[in-house]
Amino acid sequence: METPGSQSSLHRANLERVVRAVRLAGSLTQAEIARTTGLSAATVSNIVRELKDGGTVEVTPTSAGGRRARSVSLSGDAGMVIGIDFGHTHLRVALGNLAHKVLAEESEPLDVDASAAQGFDRAERLVGRLIEATGVDRSKVAGVGLGVPGPIDVESGTLGSTSILPGWAGTKPAEELKDRLGVPVHVDNDANLGALGELVWGSGRGVKDLAYIKVASGVGAGLVISGRIYRGPGGTAGEIGHITLDESGPVCRCGNRGCLETFAAARYVLPLLHSSHGSDLTMERVVALAREGDPGCRRVIADVGRHIGSGVANLCNLLNPSRVVLGGALAEAGELVLAPIRESVGRYAIPSAARQLSVLPGALGSRAEVLGALALALSEMGDSTLLDGSLTSPAPAFT
Repeated sequence: METPGSQSSLHRANLERVVRAVRLAGSLTQAEIARTTGLSAATVSNIVRELKDGGTVEVTPTSAGGRRARSVSLSGDAGMVIGIDFGHTHLRVALGNLAHKVLAEESEPLDVDASAAQGFDRAERLVGRLIEATGVDRSKVAGVGLGVPGPIDVESGTLGSTSILPGWAGTKPAEELKDRLGVPVHVDNDANLGALGELVWGSGRGVKDLAYIKVASGVGAGLVISGRIYRGPGGTAGEIGHITLDESGPVCRCGNRGCLETFAAARYVLPLLHSSHGSDLTMERVVALAREGDPGCRRVIADVGRHIGSGVANLCNLLNPSRVVLGGALAEAGELVLAPIRESVGRYAIPSAARQLSVLPGALGSRAEVLGALALALSEMGDSTLLDGSLTSPAPAFT
């Protein structure tokens, strides 16, 4: 029996510390593990050797700073995680291992008016299909990350009111899928998962403080502070779309006037072009036309960029992030939207905050949220699970 403060309990804590560092990063050199955990190089070397002998990690030759080094990652068969993303018009599922390798990914259209039960049915079937197609041992699935386009109450796990999936309000998505899949499920909103995806795999790599701005049918932000998603006590942090830009402006769905969302979200922006471009426009089409030189579409996108920049300037003044990553279809407009964002930030943000900020397009496109769901599952799983071999216990079949 281990007692607190004993040599065996300290060794166990160090094992878990190393496993956690590697799990969150995907792969690290032994020197990076030492810096991340605060352990000595000799202690890290001994722990890595023990974990390698036990089959928990893999060690491969690499280089760092021009010198030979050893890269440490979790074993490819140490465990699997699943990411599920419910979007405005799609369902996307990905299967990855604990070494941060995506093994399979698939998406299909999702009727925005479908009931929650239908959505869960389809997610369950799609997960089962990926499991079967890859031949992964079901008992190795350690957890699921789930993204939904709406606010999640932190305490109850209940999906709040959302105009994107109105039939889902009041449901508890994590509980529902846990009952169906038989493994832990962790849920968050799509903007937070987009931030996680870009932080781990995309344009946010290497920074500790960033904001991921997603512009779609609404406008939201995922906030990363000191390397962790900041959700706030009620789970509603990052509602940048409801910053007031004009108190006499259009009435927003939240009941206020002149919110950023009423100047930037697709539902408000696309009608500006209906008279000249028809009523079947999508934001993707507007971006494509703007890139081809269409003057009306270019003007609308520039205006949207300036409005978003005003909201970003507020974020700079409050949180001083080092990077802002723009996601959603609008990011494909590149400098047509990024330059106006930077212009507004330069005008309205505190100069020192504006100078430190970089504004970049997302690198993951429409995959940001599902990869963020994988990252969420990876971040929430317990390290003792890996060390104790708990993933070898029988798991229910996915149907």
